[in-house]
Amino acid sequence: MLFKPYNLSGIEIENRFIRSATYEKRADVDGFATDALIEFYRELAKGGVGLIITGNALVHVSGRSVPQMICIHKDHYIDKLKRLTKAIHNLDGKVIIQLVHGGRQCFPALLGGQQPIAPSEVYDPSTKITPREVTNEEIWEIIEAFGDAARRAMYAGFDGIQIHGAHGYLVSEFLSPHTNRRDDYWGGDEERRFHFLEEVYKAIKKEAADNYPILIKMNADDFIEGGLKPKESIRIAKRLEELGICAIEVSGGMYESGIKTVQLNIIKEEQEAYFRDNCRLFKKELNIPVILVGGIRSKSVAEDVLQKGDADLISISRPLIREPDLPNKFKEGKEKADCISCNGCMRFQKLDMVKCTQINK
Repeated sequence: MLFKPYNLSGIEIENRFIRSATYEKRADVDGFATDALIEFYRELAKGGVGLIITGNALVHVSGRSVPQMICIHKDHYIDKLKRLTKAIHNLDGKVIIQLVHGGRQCFPALLGGQQPIAPSEVYDPSTKITPREVTNEEIWEIIEAFGDAARRAMYAGFDGIQIHGAHGYLVSEFLSPHTNRRDDYWGGDEERRFHFLEEVYKAIKKEAADNYPILIKMNADDFIEGGLKPKESIRIAKRLEELGICAIEVSGGMYESGIKTVQLNIIKEEQEAYFRDNCRLFKKELNIPVILVGGIRSKSVAEDVLQKGDADLISISRPLIREPDLPNKFKEGKEKADCISCNGCMRFQKLDMVKCTQINK
């Protein structure tokens, strides 16, 4: 099944592999697409992955979480992004852009010294920062920013959009009872915690064409006391399905929960696909495509996930940093990725760009 074509809400992809959104640190300091970024994506397109999801793209200046991230919060970014999509399309690749606001997981140094914002003032021990509670006026401004970014994504030629609703960034923070302790329209119970994401989706839908694919990456589990758990996450997913979301990539964790999102030292097959059990729960309850991410290293594991109906598509990240042509290698008979899950590629503050630190050692 891995190499059978798939229609993802109108996006015809040649196999079941998705490149999961991965920060590249290849935009310039102002967030414009560079030749290095475009070449990075050309290599992925040539490498045989069915669909590319870009690294997190900034929708509002208050949400910058990493340096040299792709930006889409102003119209002047469109032309360079068009070059990126054209380069991928010229190789018959497909690409969607991931829209994000970093929320409390931003550092003041990247915000001009400003305090990061969040639904509530909940101290983050991982960053040692207490964010400022975002105001109602700011919330609507950010929602509008997501919609404006969607319009730009269409003009730039992206095949669709993924909302980053996972990993403790702003959308995730509004959904999580740990980070959202408000008692107004935006929080206080499960239904109100959903309002921010609901309004973001509506804003994107308003700006996008009728059949333009909108996906989401979301946590099944925050892996933190008082955080989002699978039962509530599935109810959120059902609400999204009713709204019209096209597909859900199932992930988990936030900065506070440590390495739950990107687990280390995945050596044995039984260590792989560590969100599989949660993904299976989503698959049973939903009628839209469900995408599994998290530690998939072996072709046999990926095939087994699809054969047993635990997911519709396979999303991989770290292995493609080391081997951008891994899907082609799998098709040619390779059984396991070279990635050793050391997470060296994630030490982006010490790297000039996100890359495998094991090559040429």
